[in-house]
Amino acid sequence: MKRREFVQQSISGFLMPALLSGFSVKALGNVAKNQSGDDNTLVVIQLNGGNDGLNTVIPIDKYGLYKNARPNIAIPETSLLKISQNDNIGLHPSMAGGLHNLFMEGKANVIQSVGYPNPNFSHFRATDIWNSASDANQYVYNGWLGRYLALQHPAYPNNYPNAQFPDPLAIQIGSTVSTALQGPVSSMGMAITNPSSFYNLVQNKVEDAPDTLAGKELKFLREVANQTNLYASSIRGAAGKAKNLVTYPNTNLAGQLKIVASLIGGGLKTKVYFVNLGGFDTHSNQVNTTATTTGTHANLWKQISDAIKAFTDDLKAMGVSKRVVGMTYSEFGRRIKSNASGGTDHGAAAPLFMFGDMVNPIVLGTTPDIAASVQTGDNVLMQYDFRSVYSSILEQFLCMNASWKDDVLFKDTFQSLPLIRPQACGLTPVVDLDSTGEYIYNYPNPFQQSTILVYTSRGGHNLIQIFDNVGRLMDTPVDGLYPEGTYDMPVDTSKWKNDVYYARFQNDSYQQIRKVMKHG
Repeated sequence: MKRREFVQQSISGFLMPALLSGFSVKALGNVAKNQSGDDNTLVVIQLNGGNDGLNTVIPIDKYGLYKNARPNIAIPETSLLKISQNDNIGLHPSMAGGLHNLFMEGKANVIQSVGYPNPNFSHFRATDIWNSASDANQYVYNGWLGRYLALQHPAYPNNYPNAQFPDPLAIQIGSTVSTALQGPVSSMGMAITNPSSFYNLVQNKVEDAPDTLAGKELKFLREVANQTNLYASSIRGAAGKAKNLVTYPNTNLAGQLKIVASLIGGGLKTKVYFVNLGGFDTHSNQVNTTATTTGTHANLWKQISDAIKAFTDDLKAMGVSKRVVGMTYSEFGRRIKSNASGGTDHGAAAPLFMFGDMVNPIVLGTTPDIAASVQTGDNVLMQYDFRSVYSSILEQFLCMNASWKDDVLFKDTFQSLPLIRPQACGLTPVVDLDSTGEYIYNYPNPFQQSTILVYTSRGGHNLIQIFDNVGRLMDTPVDGLYPEGTYDMPVDTSKWKNDVYYARFQNDSYQQIRKVMKHG
């Protein structure tokens, strides 16, 4: 086995010793300093278990349909937190004083119904898809940020850290290893998991290994581990330079973000931080039946909301808030219809939050479609591919060259969404399409053996995907470059069963979804 293969297959990430407040820290290499956006820092909050999006961002404009689909867990309309950006949605009441305040201050946004075609409902597989940024039928063993970092530093880990790049590029707080940070050739971090390894780190010493083929590979791993963990000194140094200036809640997530804030405030030039919170697999007892605004899901979002507010307040007090943007994601959402156990089952798309001084404070997308007679298997349909969110963050905040998109995300056709204020990377603002116009329709509707899609393009890349109500991709009749104009596209539906389908039209940064129906 070649060394690179051995490393790639043997290592999914390596933990540093418990350096800060009892948390382990995982370190990667440092970014080149001659790029724009050098000081910009991304903070990713992973919500493990599959967050219920419909009870997080509640559709006020479809409240009757929402309550009908979830009679035992629906949040009362009078309890919803309204925001100035959009009258059609309300936030879960547990976000009062936290995320709700950030929306009102213009420092948060939400992207509705984020997902991908042909959703997978396994926690492990869905997490892999999100972290690797692959299609549902692809198996990729490295991550979107790992590939980005590898392009920035093709020689890593050789001679890292060094005088030019003394700080880690990405740090994960906690013991969970994210494949999002795995590079395509080698792991970007190495493990120190016992006292012996820790003292080797301090003494810059590599443990002896047997003089065998396996021993040589082990020695190589230990060398790289020792080298990577030399970042511990810069982490300790940054932690000692800054003090948290606000009081954080006594919760696990707040404790993680408190460490992140101290490292950013202490001057660490780290590009990406990962933190996580579990508990979102709410198949039962998601709410307290006597008061649906309380319970497991409410407690989780109060923890997230309060932790994010303390974190952003701390960054502002330290004078570094304009450098930092945060985002949340979960491996999937939950079904539209609640179950008999007072919970929700694994579903497809869900909302994704972003926060920080540099986010564009909007609500992107429309409220999910909910049928009058909702079925057990009905899902929230994807409006935005999660890789469009990644692409937008990479280009608009981490200032990635657009020509790298194909290498990092495997395709260069993902939308650029208006998520970040343009001054973050000095870009031209991305403008979202007026959602009141009609840019795609079909006739006849309902249809039998075939239908004709009519769509209006502003020019550039055009994509039409047709999904069923579970999120399965039925057809992609349009995917290519077209000049400005209106087009007709016939679609053969003879093999489809009679049902409701959804045509999703994407034209560069713009998109629209229309319901189409096969009947009789």
